[in-house]
Amino acid sequence: MIRFGAALKASFLCLLIAGSAVGYVWQKSQIYQLSQQIRQQETRVAQARDTNQKLGDQLAMLRSPTMLDKRARELNLGLGPAKPSQIWRLPEPPPVSSVDPDAARQLAVRRTDAMTQ
Repeated sequence: MIRFGAALKASFLCLLIAGSAVGYVWQKSQIYQLSQQIRQQETRVAQARDTNQKLGDQLAMLRSPTMLDKRARELNLGLGPAKPSQIWRLPEPPPVSSVDPDAARQLAVRRTDAMTQ
């Protein structure tokens, strides 16, 4: 007769080795699937960068003064250089006095007599 304990140990050892082999194959399968997903995502990122670069170049071209002038002429918008009467020149504000350090932070004065009425 075969001993029950030895057969149990042998079957447990075989089950352990088979389980480890199945686990190893499953793990390698998961690693392969994740590497495929990473490659796909990297490809998408590269395509998005290329598209961004192309759109950025196109935007820069469309914003150029030459292109804007050409497009305004094509659409007959009647745009042209500003006349001297249409230009407003604003005076430069005086420099902040170094005597009063709070003058730079003071934006408005609150009147207390107007608040009480």
